[in-house]
Parts: sequence; C-alpha cells; structure tokens
Amino acid sequence: MSASSEHAAPAPDARARGALDGLRVIDLSRVLAGPLCTQMLADQGADVIKVEPPGGDDTRALGPPVNADGDAAYFTAVNRGKRAIGLDLSQAAGRDILLALLEDADVLVENFIPGTMARWGLDYEANLKRRFPHLIYCSISGFGDDGPLGGLPGYDAILQAMCGLMSVNGDPASGPTRIGIPIVDHLTGYTAQSGILLALYHRARTGQGQRVEVTLFDTALSLLVPHAANWMHTQRPPALLGSAHPNIAPYDSFACQDGAIFLGIVNDRQFRRFCDYAGLAALLEDERFSTNRSRLEHRDALRGAIEEALSSRPRAAVCGDLMRLGVPAGAVNSVPEAFEQAHTAHRGMRIDRDGYHGIGTPVRLSRAPARVDRLPPAYAQHTVEVLREAGLDDSQIAALREQGVLPRWPPPQQ
Repeated sequence: MSASSEHAAPAPDARARGALDGLRVIDLSRVLAGPLCTQMLADQGADVIKVEPPGGDDTRALGPPVNADGDAAYFTAVNRGKRAIGLDLSQAAGRDILLALLEDADVLVENFIPGTMARWGLDYEANLKRRFPHLIYCSISGFGDDGPLGGLPGYDAILQAMCGLMSVNGDPASGPTRIGIPIVDHLTGYTAQSGILLALYHRARTGQGQRVEVTLFDTALSLLVPHAANWMHTQRPPALLGSAHPNIAPYDSFACQDGAIFLGIVNDRQFRRFCDYAGLAALLEDERFSTNRSRLEHRDALRGAIEEALSSRPRAAVCGDLMRLGVPAGAVNSVPEAFEQAHTAHRGMRIDRDGYHGIGTPVRLSRAPARVDRLPPAYAQHTVEVLREAGLDDSQIAALREQGVLPRWPPPQQ
C-alpha cells in the first residue's frame, strides 16, 4: 500500500526494492525520535531489527487507545516496517547476541542515557569501531555526553522549555505554551536520518563508518528561525504573538463566518490581490499598510479591518477563492478535518491496512517509492527468526530463554 501508487510507475525491479534495500539497521532506540528515524529507513526498504528490553519499548504502554495486540496507538505510529526481538542487554549473553547481529549490520541506532553503552562494553570508539569498521553508529540523546548538561536525560517538552520554543509559542493571555506536538523529538528523528544518510554516502566513498551524534538540545535550538536571528541582530527578546509572524503581516489566523482561516501574505502583490478580493481597496491607499514594514508597525489596525471584512464569509469559499488568486490561505482544521481532506487521500498520507492506521511517508522517490511491507511488530515477534539468521539453533535459543536473556513465551502483557 505505497503512498505513491497513483504516480508514475518505475521499472518493475526498482519497485520491488526500496532505495535502502539491502541495508540492515539494528534499532536499540525507544519512545519517539529514534523509532521515527528507523521507521523512515524501513519505509525506504531497510531491514530494521528492533531490539527491545524485557519490558518492551515504553511507548507500547502509552495508551489507550491500543490495537488488537494491546500496543498503544502511539507505538504503532513510529514502529511499522520493523522486525522485533526481545533481548536483555544487561546480561553478557545478551550483549554477545547483539555483537553477532552487528556482524551483518550497516547501522546501529541507540538513544540510551549517555554512558550506558560504555558501561556494557559497547562504546563506539573503545569497543565497536575496530571490530566493525564499516558500522554507522547513531547516538541520540538529550544533551550529548559531555559539557555542563552532558549525560542528563532529555524529554521533548523540557527541551521546548529550556531552548526558548515555548517562549515564542502562545499569546499574552496564555503565556509561554508547549507546542502541541513533540516537535523536538520529531525533528531529531529526521536529523538523525539525515546524519545516517550522510554517513552512508561518506562510507560509500571512503569505506569507513563513523559515529553520528544527534541531540534534542541542538535540534531544539536549530528550530528558532527567525526568532534567534531577530534577537541576535536587535538584542530584543521575541514577544508572544499568538499565531502571528514576527516579520510578516498579515500572516496570522482570522475569523470567518464558520471558523478561522490562516492568511500567509508575504509580499505586496499578494496583499493587493487580497484587498481587491476582500473589498479593502481603501487599505491600499493608506500609508500605514503600503509595505510589509509599515503593516507590521500597524498590525492591530490591519487585523481589525481584515476580520471585519471576512466575518460574514464562509471559510471554505474564502480559502478557495484566495488560493485561486495566488494568495495563500487555509482553513484552521482539526486533526480529523486534516485527514478527511480529499488531497490527503490523493497524496496517500493516510494508511489503513489490516487493522493498522498510520500516517503515510512524506518522502517520494520516483524510481524507488516507499513501501509499507510490515505492520508494527508485536513484542519479540521475530526473535526466533532473527536469531536463526544469526546462526543460533533452537537449542541455543531455548537455553537463552532459560537464562532470561530472551523473553519467555508468551511475551508479557502490557
């Protein structure tokens, strides 16, 4: 059920293989940033083996809602396309299995608290680099392993607070507000994916693997565009503007007859077209609104005029008319409304398959389109399969179960 099924069909052999076909990824990560990164690699054809501790990924329990296996919808959102095994890495025999899996692996992704892998004798520089010189080792953490905050745990909302994101989100009435999605975790996942792909390209040229380091702290700070640049140039801290933009006006939400829309007018040409459409031609003769700079200085008066003009008009008609005129405008939709849009279906951005419901992949390759071949795995679902591939026989697997290195069967219930 590829999101790109309605687009130009590549050659059959390319369609059968994703862009990352043949790449093996060992995923030791849990919760969001790491699993999202590895899910994106899986969507593009990588063989991702998710290694979970005896209790499973914490995200499996972050429900309801839950699926038929009892796993939280949250878990299913970032773990499709993977094979899952259960493994206790705190035991030496468990670490031996991991080392066996790394023999054929290209990438390892982990987001343990810094120092954990070193404590287990799995530090990249000290232990893994010489043994696996081709390995791309991706470490995701809150703050990195050194510096004033090095080694401390990091969580999305805490980083939003510490790195200034909350300070520019909200309005004077609400005060600083957490952004409603875990945006730092999300972008960290994408940043990790980018780092891995850069390292793979470097390896293709040099034959050498390397360590990729990504932190929530760095990622959160990188999101402060243009607010950080504005402050660096003026020394004036950004103010809370609600949905408005600090550098552009009108660039904000406005009330229509049946709900809010967002206008994104970024130049004088668009502003003239909007005013002609909305019956606000008088604004074009008013020096307070002649340029973006002057509109910013008089944003409150401009807002009042726009809302008065739009308050009696239905938002669907306004948005449709303005977009056809080349003036960016969109309804402020709820999550259900966003996924009920006809264009969402056209773009294949919702996946419903065999009881799985998920968001489609936003990356499209014309010759190697993304595929969803595996649904999110049940806990330890592929343990025997993966260990047999690593050369273990059934008696060895049974012995590891008896030792508690592998989860006993059936797996624990959440």
